[in-house]
Amino acid sequence: MRFSNPFLHIPSSRRLGTPLMAFSCFLALSTVGIAAEEEKEEVIFLDPAKAGPDFAIQGEYVGEIPAGEETHKWGAQIVALGDGEFQLTGYQGGLPGAGWTSDRKKIHAQGKLAKNVVVFITEDDEEGARYEEGKLLALDDGEVRGTLKKIERKSPTLGAKPPEGAIVLFDGSSANHFEEGEMTEEGLLLAGTASKMAFGDHALHVEFRTPFKPFARGQARGNSGVYLQSRYECQVLDSFGLKGLDNECGGIYQIQAPKVNMCLPPLSWQTYDIEFTAARYDAKGEKTRNARITIKHNGTVIHDDLELPHGTPGRLPEGPEKAPLYLQGHGNPVTYRNIWVMPHDRAE
Repeated sequence: MRFSNPFLHIPSSRRLGTPLMAFSCFLALSTVGIAAEEEKEEVIFLDPAKAGPDFAIQGEYVGEIPAGEETHKWGAQIVALGDGEFQLTGYQGGLPGAGWTSDRKKIHAQGKLAKNVVVFITEDDEEGARYEEGKLLALDDGEVRGTLKKIERKSPTLGAKPPEGAIVLFDGSSANHFEEGEMTEEGLLLAGTASKMAFGDHALHVEFRTPFKPFARGQARGNSGVYLQSRYECQVLDSFGLKGLDNECGGIYQIQAPKVNMCLPPLSWQTYDIEFTAARYDAKGEKTRNARITIKHNGTVIHDDLELPHGTPGRLPEGPEKAPLYLQGHGNPVTYRNIWVMPHDRAE
């Protein structure tokens, strides 16, 4: 039996063109696919009421699960990843900052929404949990062993009033204390601005909110930063449910990861309460002592009198002069409110 050659009766120019045309079509389809993915990454929600069903599932859950004759408290964080995909982290003892410690068990699972139910498959390829009707059910061999209910944690310092002697940089009435400061219609301060006043040693209270970007990953997911003296950055990022690295929320970039990842879900208002001691310099302008910082993220200490051996790239270099507070603009609609400073020396 003879097999006919499909190119036998096609002119050579067309024979060359056919695979090239196919490759061109492949490139075109690939480009369309990449463009579609890029468009997804830019999907941003600023209103919880319009953020969709995935946002409603995302969040924190707590409950008790029997283990033999004992009962253990567990916490869970569900992160929405877009198109009904979810990531779950379970914490034995409770949520980060509320019972779980690094020496306790932590489990990871992935899930997909189908018919209003999400089944989470663990790293051991087992059904570890199931979300349905607003609850997270802990499973063992397919049977329900415990129920975790959704909660909404709020920082205990949310809405903190400035003490006597504090300088109020932003209270929602105007952005006059910031260089080219811009406000939203809701009276919130947009990232990408620096205070007109400069500071040395001081305490800072600032509240921030990251957007919900379900398809974005890593540094594209609600990026900003609080730069003390425009020199030392405490990262702002939607790091809810992640590891808690030095380039994630609460991290001091290139210096130190937070002791615990206290990041709340996106669109939650969060707080930083910071005590900052500036670096010291001698008469020749040489540094004699590094800056130090203590930070509470949502009321929990994540850095305790941490030494800062160097500054953060991207703004001002280290120096003896007082310098402004900088709220980094990074192409994301991160917003700020209730910002006040208590100088421990005279502000300029």
